[in-house]
Amino acid sequence: MAMINFVPDDYVQQRRASRSNVLYLMLLLAMLGAIGITFGFIKMRQRAVQTELAQLNSRMAEAQQQIAQLEELKTKSQTMMKTMVMTAELLEAVPRSIILASLTNNLPSGVSLLDFGLEEKETQIYKSAAKNTTSSRYSKANATAAAGEPQKTVSTNLQIKGIAPSDIQVAGFISRLNDAILFDDVSLVESKEIEIEKIKYRQFQLKAVIRPDLALTKENIDEIREKREQAT
Repeated sequence: MAMINFVPDDYVQQRRASRSNVLYLMLLLAMLGAIGITFGFIKMRQRAVQTELAQLNSRMAEAQQQIAQLEELKTKSQTMMKTMVMTAELLEAVPRSIILASLTNNLPSGVSLLDFGLEEKETQIYKSAAKNTTSSRYSKANATAAAGEPQKTVSTNLQIKGIAPSDIQVAGFISRLNDAILFDDVSLVESKEIEIEKIKYRQFQLKAVIRPDLALTKENIDEIREKREQAT
């Protein structure tokens, strides 16, 4: 027996189209939801990156500020060191640079300095009382009191070490230092033979004293420095 379908074809197609539209709409909503979730995750990640970048910029700013402070402290320390050196040179009767330059200027050929040191010693010198013909006990007491007054002086002692080809050059170096304007009582402490690269040398040690009450003029200092520059 034949089946007779009383439902119009247009209605069937419309139902199928409605179902397809609902399915497409659900897929579209699911896709939009996935896009929204992905966009939200990206935004959250972007905010986290921006926060980390802001913190990093803050740390870099702090580091730059600390570096600037360190540079400022370094500049100040260098300025203080220069001031201290200049002050020390002003306070010293003879600047150490001038002493070293004078030692170098008086080196004979073949003689080299290894080391030199300075040591300041404070000594007390008692003034001798002037002769007085008065025989009173008061004048004798005054003379005794005057003789007992100490006068403090500061002496600068030098220790010089070097090497030379022979003792002849060492003796010449001592002679030159004794003739120099700065030094006094230059004497040999020790001289011994050493060998450097199979060549024999004399290693010597001298001691000297800066001349007491030495007053260098600007011309003396300029002359010593000029000789030093010519030698170098």
